[in-house]
Amino acid sequence: MNQQRLEKLQQQMKTAVIDGIALVPGPNMVYFSHIHSHLSERPIVLFLPANAAPALIIPGLEAMKGRAAGVPDERIFAWSDEQGYVGAFQQASETLGLSNWQLGVEALHMRVLERDLLAQVAPGVHFSHADPLIANLRMIKDAAEIAAMEKAVAVAEKAMERLLPQIKIGQTEKQIAAMLTQELVNGGAETMAFGPIIAAGPNGASPHAVPTDRPIQAGDLLTIDWGVYVDGYPSDITRTFAVGEIDAELRRIYNAVALANEQGKQAAGPHASGQDVDRAAREVIEEAGYGQYFIHRTGHGLGLEIHEPPDMVETNTRQLQPGNVFTVEPGIYLPGRGGVRIEDNMVVTADGARSLTSFPRELITVG
Repeated sequence: MNQQRLEKLQQQMKTAVIDGIALVPGPNMVYFSHIHSHLSERPIVLFLPANAAPALIIPGLEAMKGRAAGVPDERIFAWSDEQGYVGAFQQASETLGLSNWQLGVEALHMRVLERDLLAQVAPGVHFSHADPLIANLRMIKDAAEIAAMEKAVAVAEKAMERLLPQIKIGQTEKQIAAMLTQELVNGGAETMAFGPIIAAGPNGASPHAVPTDRPIQAGDLLTIDWGVYVDGYPSDITRTFAVGEIDAELRRIYNAVALANEQGKQAAGPHASGQDVDRAAREVIEEAGYGQYFIHRTGHGLGLEIHEPPDMVETNTRQLQPGNVFTVEPGIYLPGRGGVRIEDNMVVTADGARSLTSFPRELITVG
C-alpha cells in the first residue's frame, strides 16, 4: 500500500464527507495499493475507508496480493468458486458498516456487477463519484512516474527510428503496424499503450483510424500514432510523414499543424490552463484557414492511463500545476484527402513546461 497516497486520499475524503472509496481492478487500485489484477467474472473490491485500514474482497486464489499490499488478514474477505462471492460481500459490509456509508465509486471503472452487489448487501449505502478526488492526486506526477514515462518515450522513439528506413511504397498499413509492433517489443516495451494507428492517404482524415489493407502510395501523408508502457507508465506520440512527394496543400497543412504544436507547447506552464493551451494551438490552425478541420481537443492527460485529466480543451479553465503530464496534439483532417497530427508529451515544471518527446517535427519523407 502506498501509505503517502492513501493518507492524502483519506484527507480528501474527510473534507468531502465521504466515508470510504471502493475500487475495482484497474489503474486506481494499482495507484494506491500496487495490487495488479484484472476485471473478470470473479469480482474484486478494495475498500479505502477515510478513518480505518483498507479492506479487500478477493478470490482466495489471489488473496496473497492483499497480504503483500499490507491489507490486514482480518480485513481480507476471501472467497472460493465453490462458496461464491455473495458471502464475502456480506461479511465485508457487516465489518465495515457499509449500510451507513457515503461510498465513493469509480464512474469510469466500476461495473454494474459490483455496484449492485454493494447495494444488495448494504441497503442504506449512498453512492457518489470518487473520480474527482482521485484525479486531484493522480494528476500530480512524482519524479518516479515522470522517469517511467521518459523511459517509455525513449523506447517508442528509438523503435520509430528503426522503422522508418523499412517503410516502402506498396506496403499496407497493417504491414507497417506489424513491423512497428515488433520494433517496440524488441526495444523494451512491456506492452503496447494501444494498437498503433497507421493511417495513409484518405484514411488519415480519421483521427482514430485503424490499420487497413490499403497500400501506402506516393503522394500520401502517413500518420503514425504509437506508444508503449514501461515500468507501468505510457508514452503516446504521433508524427506524420510524406510518402514521396506531396502536393502544396498537404505541405501547407503540415506546416500549420507543426506551428500549432509549437505554440501549444509554448503556452503550457504553471500559470496557464488547459483552455490556454488549446486556444494557442487552435488559433494557428484557424488563421491558416483550416479551423473547421481541427475536430478534437488539443490534448489529454497522460499517466497510468492513456487518457486521464487534465485535458487541453476549451472547457478546462483549471490552472496547470507542476507534475501535470499531458499531450499536445493538434491536427488537420481533410475528408477524402488525408490528415496531419503532431503529438508531444509534456510535463509542467515549476517555471514552465518541457517536452518528454524529442522525435523530429520537421516533415520526413519515407518510401
